[in-house]
Amino acid sequence: MSQTEQVLEETCGSVRIYTLNRTKQLNALSFAMISRLLELFHACDHDPSVKLIIMKGNGRAFCAGGDVAAVVRDISKGDWKLGANYFRKEFTLNYLMATYSKPQVSFLNGIVMGGGAGASIHGRFRIATENSVFAMPETALGLFPDVGASYYLSRLRGFFGEYVGLTGARLDGAEMLACGLATHFVPSKKLSLLEEELRKVDSFDATIISSIISQFSQYPSLKANSAYNRLHIIDKCFSRKTVEEIISVLESKAVEHKDEWITSTVQTLKKASPTSLKISLRSIREGRLEGVGECLVREYRMVCCVMKGEVSRDFFEGCRALLLDKDKNPNWQPSRLECVTDEMVDRHFSKVDDIDWEDLKLPPRSNLPVHAIAKL
Repeated sequence: MSQTEQVLEETCGSVRIYTLNRTKQLNALSFAMISRLLELFHACDHDPSVKLIIMKGNGRAFCAGGDVAAVVRDISKGDWKLGANYFRKEFTLNYLMATYSKPQVSFLNGIVMGGGAGASIHGRFRIATENSVFAMPETALGLFPDVGASYYLSRLRGFFGEYVGLTGARLDGAEMLACGLATHFVPSKKLSLLEEELRKVDSFDATIISSIISQFSQYPSLKANSAYNRLHIIDKCFSRKTVEEIISVLESKAVEHKDEWITSTVQTLKKASPTSLKISLRSIREGRLEGVGECLVREYRMVCCVMKGEVSRDFFEGCRALLLDKDKNPNWQPSRLECVTDEMVDRHFSKVDDIDWEDLKLPPRSNLPVHAIAKL
């Protein structure tokens, strides 16, 4: 399938509509898709006739993430920099979206995970529906929440971002709206009517666009068992300094409250890659004090360390167990949190020791984001 078939393009007056179109792969972002989106966003950025970008996905997903299986196959050819190049382009696209001069509206009607979050959450408007399923499931894969997740997760209320990032918890559309990952909630049956109205837009003004979306928006109630109703417990546990302390406090709360949700959260954390958990927690904590560009530059260092595989091979093992062999039984090394040393964690945050390697170089941008995700 060509680039133009993987990303469908439509022009409607001042509006550009881009549709992710790899339905069998749940619109997982291929290198070709990322490259094409970069071209399209760059072109529209410099085109005064373009006022609004609409992003959506065909099928039952907006985008289920990056095509990491393809990345692993590339690296298996013997050059980890093939994988690094994929993330370099993806992170550059994330930065372009986060600093874009024109509003981006993303229809998140279905699965929004990993790289799919990076291609939407950085935009100005994110519309959830009753079909939305959001997650950053990287710790189960031996990776970490990337695509600028340390920026937007760290800006959620309290320590909800640490909870979502470490556990890979799945959020529905109502939860996405409540925590700020979505800016609006629109029932899926109304999306076509909303899109019809947005196609008529001839303005850069975010207030005008927001008022149009609001005409179709609702404020759904959270389900009784929603994790967002447990913010008091999440804040007490996920505010701890280390992953070991987080799990310890959760275990004590599980005994105290006899709450199945807490027990399930502990089990999820214990199944994840210990190395991934530790670097993910530090990444989100550092993200609190950094701009989106700084987060992406640091995450690129981290992902290059993961791709190189000298500190840990957990990413390759996670992909094997969950995506390739699908035995769902990864053999993490180290297998216990206490065996993941501070030095191992530090190496993920340092420049990669390779003569040909360079830090991520982001293009100069004037439209730096000033909003906090949760306050949109």
